[in-house]
Amino acid sequence: MEYVVRTPEQLGQVLKSCRQQRGLTQSDVGSRVGIQQSRISQIELHGAPATIETLYKLLSALGLALVLRDKTMPPGGKREW
Repeated sequence: MEYVVRTPEQLGQVLKSCRQQRGLTQSDVGSRVGIQQSRISQIELHGAPATIETLYKLLSALGLALVLRDKTMPPGGKREW
């Protein structure tokens, strides 16, 4: 599944949805990444600021990847670097 996220709040909702789909609690995810459950809650509910390192840890714990796409290219479009 691919998600387009434009705001911190949307990111929080996607993280929450993916966590729930995987049957994980906020405490489960927090234990995997070394942050408190209350911090997971803040990120999910309010799009609370998180460091890039924390974001990558959360994505990894949930089996997600960060993909950047040029807004001018159609989904699935590829650009050679």
